[in-house]
Amino acid sequence: MREKKDILFLCQFFYPEYISSAQLPYETAVALNQAGFSVGALCGYPKEYLNGGPVPTRERVSGIDIHRLKYMQPDRTGFVGRLINYFSFTAMVTLHLGEIARYRAVVVYSNPPILPWVASWAKKLFGTKLIFVGYDLYPELATVTDTLKEGGMICRLMHHINRCVYRRADKVVALSREMREFMLKNRPISPDRVEVIPNWWPDKALRPTEPNPFRELAGDRFLVSYLGNMGTSQDMQTVLEAIRILKEDTSIFFLFAGHGNKLEKLKKIAQEERLENFCVRGYLTEQEYTDALVASDCALVTLNPGVTGLCVPSKTYGYMMAGLPLLVVMDDSDIARDAASGAGVRIGDCDGGAMAEAIRAMRDDPERTARMGKTSRALFLENYTLPICTGKYVDMFRELLPGAKK
Repeated sequence: MREKKDILFLCQFFYPEYISSAQLPYETAVALNQAGFSVGALCGYPKEYLNGGPVPTRERVSGIDIHRLKYMQPDRTGFVGRLINYFSFTAMVTLHLGEIARYRAVVVYSNPPILPWVASWAKKLFGTKLIFVGYDLYPELATVTDTLKEGGMICRLMHHINRCVYRRADKVVALSREMREFMLKNRPISPDRVEVIPNWWPDKALRPTEPNPFRELAGDRFLVSYLGNMGTSQDMQTVLEAIRILKEDTSIFFLFAGHGNKLEKLKKIAQEERLENFCVRGYLTEQEYTDALVASDCALVTLNPGVTGLCVPSKTYGYMMAGLPLLVVMDDSDIARDAASGAGVRIGDCDGGAMAEAIRAMRDDPERTARMGKTSRALFLENYTLPICTGKYVDMFRELLPGAKK
């Protein structure tokens, strides 16, 4: 009988896709391989988040054996399109269930929400160790944002999947302490099986384009940036309220760039209301993102009420890597506490007026704002670098898979 490999990453998005839900698993896999584990990935074939031409269905990259599955990929902006996308990919993984049996452990992520069910059956059928990483917690995230109704068929299915996954999981990774607390209160799992490992951002020198197009766009105005997902979970209403309050203030400018189902709505509002103090861009390339970070004076992080603990906006760590002060609209959380500890300002109660005042205060006191940026950077170096966070995965797997070798 052929000896089993160590760890399989089971996820819809992976290398070479450029979104964080692809980059984070890939960077984790690379770190584990470098630590001496044999690593593979069973993932979806890239389409939506790919720069460049076609990639092979199988290849070996950075010591990782990657197998990409082709599946139905309709437009995911609509609910039906997302369902087809999720179920199609999960069905293809199910057809390759035997591939998981070749590994001693499988790492599965919460997106798409039904995928962890397959990994839980691998645990039951093959004895494969199961590690579940909770990026987003369903169905609660969907019900809080009114995407699904509690008690409906899909919610009942998700509750069943959760029972299977959490009872069988050898380890569950929460992205924050508040997410861990939610899991312990609402899932069938003991505290010793839940690890807190936050997401991260690579620490690298930021070399902007000269002249910087975003600095030219803002001119000498104080630039407030939101760079990332503008989806169902994000509180854009509070930000819009602040923009409207500040629309006559010619010294402040807002930049929105990224993706999500609220992106087009923001563009429409800007046009209809003739708001000239902000602009909206699509997903930024790596160089464009660097230019935006360097040009920014502070950065926004928002979540709708009730969402905290169900997801964690990983864009925060890119801001902190760049040493940007944070403007945080969130319930009590690790990120909110980072801001309150000197890395920025936390806005409570979704108060657009308070956000407008905080922005004015940052603009009017550049020395204080600079200190916030230094604190933000220091907290990043202490807690959210790639080596620190992936090192926690390495430590966890050394405990789960003693004696692993390449």
